[in-house]
Amino acid sequence: MSNQPYQNQQFRLAARPIGLPKASDWSLTTEAVRALNEGEILVQTIYISLDPAMRGWMNEGKSYIRPVAIGEVMRAGAIGKVLASKSPRFAVGDYVSGGIGVQTFWVGAADDKAAAFYKIDPKLAPLPTYLNALGMPGMTAYFGLLDIGQPKTGETVVVSGASGAVGQTVGQIAKHHGCRVVGIAGGKEKCDFVVNELGFDACIDYKSDSLKDGLKEHCPNGVDVYFDNVGGEILDTVLTRINMKARIIICGAISQYNNTTPVKGPSNYLALLVNRAKMEGMVVFDYASRYSEAVQAMSGWMAQGKFKTREDIVQGFTNFPDTLLMLFAGKNFGKLILQVSPE
Repeated sequence: MSNQPYQNQQFRLAARPIGLPKASDWSLTTEAVRALNEGEILVQTIYISLDPAMRGWMNEGKSYIRPVAIGEVMRAGAIGKVLASKSPRFAVGDYVSGGIGVQTFWVGAADDKAAAFYKIDPKLAPLPTYLNALGMPGMTAYFGLLDIGQPKTGETVVVSGASGAVGQTVGQIAKHHGCRVVGIAGGKEKCDFVVNELGFDACIDYKSDSLKDGLKEHCPNGVDVYFDNVGGEILDTVLTRINMKARIIICGAISQYNNTTPVKGPSNYLALLVNRAKMEGMVVFDYASRYSEAVQAMSGWMAQGKFKTREDIVQGFTNFPDTLLMLFAGKNFGKLILQVSPE
């Protein structure tokens, strides 16, 4: 470290949002980075992952993970570079992925359980990929589809949010398992990308086309597996097309996250009864001990040129509040990432 301490900028949660997060729900603070103690590392943030789940972490109440406290640095996964180390686990110059949060630097114990840092290799894949297919979205897609969805060759898999971080990976994994894959996305550009670049069999533009008609056309034999990222009316509509013993994976419900009224549940849930179908929630942290399985499989496909990823990278740390809102307006195209320093 230089004689002058680094200045750490941090976005802290100032208030619990009602509906969409607004500027007053955040406070931007700056503090000097303290000196290292034994066993600690200093990490400079390069890329911050922006995910729909962050909206849920801002709410008070019981969930699969504790809420971010008022005044606390906003929780986020990120990638950074080790600038200083007093730990044998990491050397200066190592690239790491972990729970850095929405801040420009991180200092603390190298084995901090909340951060859960691990080394990543930029020679194997571009750094942003480690926040996409080789990060939490990829782990979510891999285990959600294969462990819960259990797709079989020849079955029809439908995925909403198909051009997003999780959706793009779900569809490609399903294709690798011999399934017919139909995406749901908003806008012609996203649908074209899903079909022409990612290799989906079809994609329904819910913004300009009838989802009901699209499902009839592109899923003539019904839906065997539905990977749901959006909830709401789209979930309701897909439930009208499910087959006997269908599997529905509830990964997220981005259409409901900013509601100021109660969350809208599936009104067509009796389709589960009629079709003896299964609907199961998926939380990626449950599979932490198995992440290496997914990384090995997908990095292998990437090396063979049989797997693609797309990231939407926005520059500038202070743009965090506005960039986060892109998720809920469907403005991002691919995995949304904030770049806060050069690689």
